[in-house]
Amino acid sequence: MVVIRLARHGRKNFPFYKIVVSDSRFSVKKRFIERIGFFNPFSLVKEKKFNINIDRFQYWINKGAKPSDRTRNLISKFNSIDT
Repeated sequence: MVVIRLARHGRKNFPFYKIVVSDSRFSVKKRFIERIGFFNPFSLVKEKKFNINIDRFQYWINKGAKPSDRTRNLISKFNSIDT
């Protein structure tokens, strides 16, 4: 199954998340199909806090990918699309 989820990067106590499309059988950090955005919880500027390619997100949803709960919440909070 293909999932859209967050992959944690950054350093200790300062996380930075990449929003990736990957196979659910693979590790979060190791293998992914496509990187479609990022989430930086420590950014003070809204434009640099969350960014996602909506066209690619919709493409993968139409192909049957399932977003994780956290990814779905971020999309609904920062963008006006319905998942």
